[in-house]
Amino acid sequence: MSAKHPVIAVTGSSGAGTSTTSEVFAHLFRQHKLNAAFIEGDSFHRYTRPEMDVAIRKAREHGKHISYFGPEANDFNLLYDFFKQYGETGTGQYRRYLHTFDEAVPYNQMPGTFTPWQDLPEDTDVLFYEGLHGGVAYDDKNVASKVDLLIGMVPIVNLEWIQKLVRDTTERGHSREAVQESIVRSMDDYINYITPQFSRTHINFQRVPTVDTSNPFSAKSIPTLDESMLVIRFRGLKNVDFPFLLQMIDGAYMSRQNTIVVPGGKMGFAMELILSPMIQQLLETGKIR
Repeated sequence: MSAKHPVIAVTGSSGAGTSTTSEVFAHLFRQHKLNAAFIEGDSFHRYTRPEMDVAIRKAREHGKHISYFGPEANDFNLLYDFFKQYGETGTGQYRRYLHTFDEAVPYNQMPGTFTPWQDLPEDTDVLFYEGLHGGVAYDDKNVASKVDLLIGMVPIVNLEWIQKLVRDTTERGHSREAVQESIVRSMDDYINYITPQFSRTHINFQRVPTVDTSNPFSAKSIPTLDESMLVIRFRGLKNVDFPFLLQMIDGAYMSRQNTIVVPGGKMGFAMELILSPMIQQLLETGKIR
């Protein structure tokens, strides 16, 4: 990959906390004086919300399942080509999927629709993707191979379900029953297209609650960061300064040779310490080590 047009992707399933990581990266880009192009994974859905509802009903009539986790509802080839084009030329086209009325009103559109495709801004320094499929592999297209720094956001599954239930019922107006049905319907795609990504990432940040999440479907609130620990696993990276991280992050310890555990409340601080030198290395050399 070229150091001139690096691609950074944060991947994780819906409600996994990828948006929090995006805020950390936005801060790091400002620190490094980088002009970043921010891309949302939902841009690569195939269907508007009404179209997806129709596709789900048709699939159910044939005894099949379709979900936002899988290839039927997403254009993985288009995502691969987009990352490839940006890495080679620093150009590409993007759009936005409008989840809510607040997002849709400025465009004079309804929620659950897409904005028109448009060119990326000129002269960006880095492409930053946040979404479901930054490390997906499908047919002969391995999206992860076109990403220079791939980050996985991976809460344990009960926490993930709690986050999805709370978010979709409070922010997006879905019923609890509809969200539970969506979780069940998505399970095959989750196993086949979401979880394999986390074996391709450079770093995984996995949040583990320290409170009872035994029945996620009865939860009324999301455990806070201070009620969690963060398990950080590094894959194939040789220049991670673990002694420095242990010294700087109060309460941190090593659980394995390539894994450090930190208090959840230190999540943002830990991410900045870990990711800032990696961004600098990526810009200078075109790869991380």
